[in-house]
Amino acid sequence: MAPTRVGAVAGHFGRDVARTLAKLEALVAGARRDGTDLLVLPGATIGGYVPDLQPGREAGTQDLPPAFALDDEAVQHVRRLAGSMVVCFGFCELDDGCRYNTAVCVSGDGVLGRHRKVHQPVGESAAYAAGDGFAAFDTPVGRMGLLVDYDKTFPESARTLALDGAQLVAALSAWPASVTDRAARLADDRQARLFDIYDAARAAENQVVWVSSNQTGVLGDLRFLGQAKVVGPGGRTLARTGTKGGLAAVELDVAAEVARARRVLHHLVERRPAAYATAGRTRTWAESVR
Repeated sequence: MAPTRVGAVAGHFGRDVARTLAKLEALVAGARRDGTDLLVLPGATIGGYVPDLQPGREAGTQDLPPAFALDDEAVQHVRRLAGSMVVCFGFCELDDGCRYNTAVCVSGDGVLGRHRKVHQPVGESAAYAAGDGFAAFDTPVGRMGLLVDYDKTFPESARTLALDGAQLVAALSAWPASVTDRAARLADDRQARLFDIYDAARAAENQVVWVSSNQTGVLGDLRFLGQAKVVGPGGRTLARTGTKGGLAAVELDVAAEVARARRVLHHLVERRPAAYATAGRTRTWAESVR
């Protein structure tokens, strides 16, 4: 099977939708010239993310990102730009009066998959409703799944996608530096370290190809980390950017790499679900020491 060229974008995408669409035209055209098959853009690509994550903030008092229906022209414009490529990007989706932090996967043929962010950090619920599930889907580059930033903190998110057959996971982020304990250098920030740990761990524990994008720059009170990367199913980073804008790209045979990682130790097969029966509930202290 021919190798798949996978690219993860680190870049700044803010409120100016017209400017973003013009930027995407150049970015997608460049990726196509490079032979890219799968291009993963950051979370909140169209319209940007929220400007802060202060708890207790009411939705009406924030500079919220613009919201679009799935069939809105801005969203469909990116679909047309994709053409024969597979492109993943984020936006604030408006559906039945609710706003969601959504990632979509498109090609010129239409929407291939959609994910609404399930896990919300403190302060985000004023801007978005929460999604309610994780599902893989088929694409020209293989079966894959989507996550939106904080989702990857929870191992169950990626595991659900892997159990549903995903061999590729696109994790789209607008992931900022720590808002409570900022480091002088982004590379030294606590959240920068966690961002990298989660990317490597989720890839390795599920033995999948992990494509992690992220915003860069500043929006409101938030300073985004960048650190886009492609991680192989053994947890090794194959390509990455720094804290500034850029593209982390690599060519690989996704199915072959996943098969090789699972040849001896196959984590999904070797699970013991019966032993995890209490994982969904809180145990009392007395139960834990029996």
